[in-house]
Amino acid sequence: MTIDSIITAYGYPVIVLGTFFEGETVLALAGFAAHRGYLSLPVVMLMGFMGSLTGDQIYFFLGRWRSVKTLEKHPDWKKRMARVAPLIDRYGHLIIILMRFFYGFRIVIPFALGTSGIPTSRFIILNAASALIWSVAVAYCGFLFGGTIEIILDDVKRYEMWIFIIAAAVFAVFLLVRFAARKIRGGE
Repeated sequence: MTIDSIITAYGYPVIVLGTFFEGETVLALAGFAAHRGYLSLPVVMLMGFMGSLTGDQIYFFLGRWRSVKTLEKHPDWKKRMARVAPLIDRYGHLIIILMRFFYGFRIVIPFALGTSGIPTSRFIILNAASALIWSVAVAYCGFLFGGTIEIILDDVKRYEMWIFIIAAAVFAVFLLVRFAARKIRGGE
């Protein structure tokens, strides 16, 4: 199986799963794959939108309906929520649009918003707008990155497998380090 066939066969489900949990790296790589012709850029954006929207909605509802039990399982979230609360108070609904761009707070912001008094319908609308802006921007940056790589490297085809492998390895190491850090801190 070649890298092309793997990306074509599994690319879209990986985008949904990747953007559900984290996303930037996965979505940018998918944009690069779209530039290379393995995936469709509009579908990449749609999959990123769906995964990101779903993940943040779940964290919002977790905050709305199960905040006490969730905070018992993730005590470190209390500290992050304390740091996020002034942003929510100061910027209100704008924080919903910008939450995907706050690295390290991407899970706790929708959770904290779920514990706040914001109406669910308003969160859903603003979350959808935010997911759309984010997925289009990140996927398109990956797409543009593909164009830049083509300018720098004469024969991108020769290097693309290594680009995908290195990016996937960096993402995997990032996830492992994050998982290990959570275990060391006592299970976030």
